[in-house]
Amino acid sequence: MLAALTGAGLSAAAGLNAYIPFLIVALVARYTEVINLPAQFAWIESGWAIGIAAVLLASEVVLDKIAVVDSINDAIGTVIRPATGGLIFAATQAAEDFEQGSTFFSENPWIGVVLGVATAGVIHAGKAVSRPLINAGTLGAGAPVASTAEDGVSIGLSLIAIFLPVLVIFALLLMVVAALALWRQASKRRRFKDTVMSTAGY
Repeated sequence: MLAALTGAGLSAAAGLNAYIPFLIVALVARYTEVINLPAQFAWIESGWAIGIAAVLLASEVVLDKIAVVDSINDAIGTVIRPATGGLIFAATQAAEDFEQGSTFFSENPWIGVVLGVATAGVIHAGKAVSRPLINAGTLGAGAPVASTAEDGVSIGLSLIAIFLPVLVIFALLLMVVAALALWRQASKRRRFKDTVMSTAGY
């Protein structure tokens, strides 16, 4: 159960930013005993993997905060984020530390990959669809705010998934509630803007 919660939390975090949970897992596995990745996933904690992920994260942090460019970045992330979600789910479920006494995930590794891809894909889809609404409703000013919030959630969710996996369910529920609230707010702003424009004759 803990492996599933850890994988779900990390996959959801990857749906917002693929490189944050990857880097956190890599660094925790490399410098602590909390995660002991099996041989087939040991490359994740290698110096070159961490370095590449750090460079990609730096570019993601910048690009995702620029209106319009963020949508292009999301289009690219349509492949990267779900793939990373599947990878991270599979890697952490294979780490025996998270699932002592159970061999379900180790005997069915494909389940973790599918769940990770699906979870990250759903979160990514919500992010990709809502961002244009936020940008339109705020004339682009909302992009850096939304992106910073998403990065913060990705970091927090990744840490919770690793160190307090029992709280992942509550964290995901809060994400859903917050996403719905943002969606409604952005939709109201856009409708208000459309109303004003139509009234003015544009």
